[in-house]
Amino acid sequence: MAEKKKIGWIGMGRMGYPMAERLLKAGYDVSIWNRTRSKAEPLGKAGAKIAGNLVELKEVEVLFSIVSTGKDLDQVYFGKNSITGHGGKIPKIFVDCSTIAVEESAAIRDRLSQLGSEFVAAPVSGNAKVIKAGKLSAVISGNEAACKTVTPMLAAIAPRGVSYVGEGELARVCKIAHNVMLGVVIENLIEITLLANKMGVPRHAFLAFINNSVMGSMFTAYKSPALVNLDWTTTFTPELLRKDIDLGLSLGREWDVPMPVTAATRELLQSHFGAATLKPNPKEYLEKDFSALMETMALAAGMNLTSENKNVPSGLES
Repeated sequence: MAEKKKIGWIGMGRMGYPMAERLLKAGYDVSIWNRTRSKAEPLGKAGAKIAGNLVELKEVEVLFSIVSTGKDLDQVYFGKNSITGHGGKIPKIFVDCSTIAVEESAAIRDRLSQLGSEFVAAPVSGNAKVIKAGKLSAVISGNEAACKTVTPMLAAIAPRGVSYVGEGELARVCKIAHNVMLGVVIENLIEITLLANKMGVPRHAFLAFINNSVMGSMFTAYKSPALVNLDWTTTFTPELLRKDIDLGLSLGREWDVPMPVTAATRELLQSHFGAATLKPNPKEYLEKDFSALMETMALAAGMNLTSENKNVPSGLES
């Protein structure tokens, strides 16, 4: 049975909900908060305590968060009616699983340090389906003792592995690099799938070959059903992918590391935003999964795609 530390959780989005749920199922005492309370209520019925406001999380020992941007994180940590607002006690360890810029993370770490708290950067690799399948992994950085304290909690969320990479913001660097690779791989996977498909190879057959080959991976496998059946159910939006690629390119410029493949991928991804304007509801379309980039690339290839309606394994099946 897990040690009954009081844990707080901020963020009940596509990733936050199943991550907090795994902590709850592992036996931890979990209090949750979300800007839209209704998103937290189902987990409340499963045993989590729902905080009416962030101030109610001041008493937890470890506070987890996963939000969309650095500005969002700054707001819940330091904004009006935030976790550090109104004085008094605050959690000793803050653990953030978001993907934010290195400088944003460093600024937050400095502010929390001045308040006497440790900050663990703990971004994760995977999506909601990966979490539910028990195949999420995490990378962490910060004070080594604080990281050791929260590693068992993170292991409940990310049983595939929790990698400690050092002090400060090194985990942020790893996650940004990871998401840059995500963009490059999906672009190339779509590119070669369209080439094979246009020349007569069914997409499901081509991707089965790739997934069984040395080039296959968990990622190519779990994106295959989407590419075969044109299912753009959202796991990660094009906007968030573009943000992360921009973070990677910015680091490349700062550290004098050429990233030509990443730059080309970024420009291709940008064309998806342009193509979306041709849709009846561009904003709604851009909230679909980033793998919908396949439709934009198919247009450039003069292809009119249709679903193959095949039951394709994702590799995440139990």
